[in-house]
Amino acid sequence: MLFSSTVMVSALSVGHGARAASATAPHHKKTAKVAKEAKPGLVGAAPAAAVPAGGAAHAAATRAALQVPSQGEDIAISAQRRAHGTMITVGASAIARAVAGTNPLKVLAQQPGVMFQADDPQGVDTWSTQIYMHGFLQNQISTTLDDIPLGELAYRNYNGLNPIQAISSENVGRLDVSTGAGAESVASTNNLGGSIEYHSSDPKKKYGATVAQTFGSNNLFHTFVRLDSGELNHTGTKFYVSYMRNNTDKWKAGGNQFFQQVNAKLLQPIGEDSRISAFFDFSQYMQYNYQDYSLDIWKHGGNYIDNYYNGKASGYLASYAAALGNYPSYLNGISDKADAAYYDGASASTDLFGGLTGDFRLTDRVRWKTSFYGHGSQQYNTWSNPFYPSPNGAPMFEQVKEPSIQRFGVLSSVQYDVAHNHIEGGVWYENNKFVSTMYAYEQPLVVNGVIQGTPVNTLGDFTKLTPFMQLFGQITNTNTFTAFVQDTYNPLPNVALHFGFKSLLNTSRAGDGYYNTAYYGPGAEAAGTLTTARAFLPHISGDWHFLTHHELYFDVAENVHAYPQGQFKTVSSPFAVTQAAFDYARPSLKPESDWAYAVGYRYSDHFMDATLHAYHTDFFNRLQQITSGSIVNPVSTVLNVGGITMNGVDAGLTLRLMRGLSLYNSISWNHSTYDDNVTTQGVTYYSKGSQVVAYPRLMYKSSLSYAYKGFDTSIDASYMSQRNLSYTGDTKVPSYWLANFSMRYKFGNMGKYAHSLGFMQNLELDFNVYNLTNQFYVSTMGENGFPLSGDAQSFLLGAPRQFFGSIRAEF
Repeated sequence: MLFSSTVMVSALSVGHGARAASATAPHHKKTAKVAKEAKPGLVGAAPAAAVPAGGAAHAAATRAALQVPSQGEDIAISAQRRAHGTMITVGASAIARAVAGTNPLKVLAQQPGVMFQADDPQGVDTWSTQIYMHGFLQNQISTTLDDIPLGELAYRNYNGLNPIQAISSENVGRLDVSTGAGAESVASTNNLGGSIEYHSSDPKKKYGATVAQTFGSNNLFHTFVRLDSGELNHTGTKFYVSYMRNNTDKWKAGGNQFFQQVNAKLLQPIGEDSRISAFFDFSQYMQYNYQDYSLDIWKHGGNYIDNYYNGKASGYLASYAAALGNYPSYLNGISDKADAAYYDGASASTDLFGGLTGDFRLTDRVRWKTSFYGHGSQQYNTWSNPFYPSPNGAPMFEQVKEPSIQRFGVLSSVQYDVAHNHIEGGVWYENNKFVSTMYAYEQPLVVNGVIQGTPVNTLGDFTKLTPFMQLFGQITNTNTFTAFVQDTYNPLPNVALHFGFKSLLNTSRAGDGYYNTAYYGPGAEAAGTLTTARAFLPHISGDWHFLTHHELYFDVAENVHAYPQGQFKTVSSPFAVTQAAFDYARPSLKPESDWAYAVGYRYSDHFMDATLHAYHTDFFNRLQQITSGSIVNPVSTVLNVGGITMNGVDAGLTLRLMRGLSLYNSISWNHSTYDDNVTTQGVTYYSKGSQVVAYPRLMYKSSLSYAYKGFDTSIDASYMSQRNLSYTGDTKVPSYWLANFSMRYKFGNMGKYAHSLGFMQNLELDFNVYNLTNQFYVSTMGENGFPLSGDAQSFLLGAPRQFFGSIRAEF
């Protein structure tokens, strides 16, 4: 990890209601004080006690939660908006300890049962970013920003955007994470395995600015500038505007990875504890991608095989020769030389995203919250295809997927507190138009070693180019409606019981699409309508704080994943196949669903935090993308691989050995196996009893940290056991250890050093080393799907040792 593992993360109590607190306002302050004293290393801690959340006490706690932003520095968040069974919160101070620009999900991954993978050290290459929680992949985990749905957390997102494209990491106030069953109140159609709720930081009360610059290996430059207006009038109107720019060369081969972003937030308080807020995001993402690996490529080609692109003519000439069958000598040992490297591959996306929220306390017992939002996205995902010629005779062409998203929605909820009950109900509606197209662009000829023209700029403006053919095209329109009702009941001051359910109606219609028979052969792209309808998805949880430092909880829920959409041949979607395959599978199609169960225990005091979490999941109708052939034109099938039975245990322990010195250890064991064998095209693959693909059976994480005044430092290590590459488990990627180092010094207000520098509120210097021992390891898996058996070109290597230095000033 690129951060100090002494993160301020609190495992929170279960079932304290919508906007309920685990303590009254005075107890909330006490909890914050304990957290500060516990710094660093408050991992897996819980509030000391639960108290009645009804009546005036509940209202006071709610006001405290609103008035003390939970993104506050170095406090353990104890006020919660919803009842979750297994909630943890990652605060802004934890995210700030990472290298600037690091994906907040990488910070979350220090927690037991959570695995984050990426081929870059910051975790911002969306082709490779991948998070698992207790065996569930990111597209089975709901993700929101300020309650607004971000859709499926995946590279080929069809109904949202990746969180790093929605908000700069420096503007994230906190993450509320349910690693269990999720919450019925979260606006989502895919929360089989929990939820990740991003909350943006609020504008500051005082006028000021933040300027930060990070330098690193491979010419990394990360710049962040934020201006806060402060309160502009007696009503408290305030806003901020920020700009972020991240640019780095790839750690191997040619090309760079560029990302820039503008965020803005306006907050208008109304009365004592009501408010209207607006959030806006513009992001532009342009990155050359790393080439996908197979075990064969890794074994016989080493760690530095990548695409031929190097920004020079020599890169194009090498790829041109390879397309004609003349491969460089370093590929000699690889069985599939044609797929080992292409000319280039890249991802580009421009997104506009924003929402308007009104949060009003109507009476002492009634609160109403409503949000309107919209999102537009234009993407370009490119590969140089050496298996089909350009019209001019060049042996390759540039294939470019050009998907776009247009969506809008509204969500509204009402909370009512009466006696010991905290009741909430709400609805969510969204319309999403997903346009999926792919075009082919001509690459220039080479005559006598001279390029006759200019190669297509894979990160250029394709609106100025004319494709020579279209490969496919389709429009999918989706309407989603959900409703929920939940009640958290406090029969005793230290007991909370939660009951709720969610209803979901999701209908997607894929229109008649364009299908290039000259390229793909006879057939047609799938068209039709699929509906996911569940009237009653229950969620029950309970929490008991007993004695002074002890807590027990349980959580049970049923969830469903609406049928996903996606581009042709790219995802585990019934729409991503031919019409014949769609018609054949349709009568037997069922949406993915599960029953998730969890129980746990927490202990927390000044000297130690201990957690024990056990879970069981019955997973039904898991849809998986089965692939073979070239990764630029794969033979893809979406199959129901049947049920999955999952059992797991997490254990975490933080010891505060002396003032400022903290030791954290956690271990996670997961036994997640397929219930059925898979039969396709007359062949039976014996996957029954095999561990699920890509998720390790054992994870271990450790961190030693020390803090003294403005200085803190840490070293952390993690172990991942081997993971299955194939469904039958006959091919696996090896286990690995990864270690990282971090140190930081905060100077505080610079006026104490020189009076003329008093305008500088804080100056901070950071130094980080990623992958201390320079290990090469398999990071992301399955980006091109998984094989039923054998090897596949569908994983990426993690980055070698990297160094980073940062300077940050606040004015």
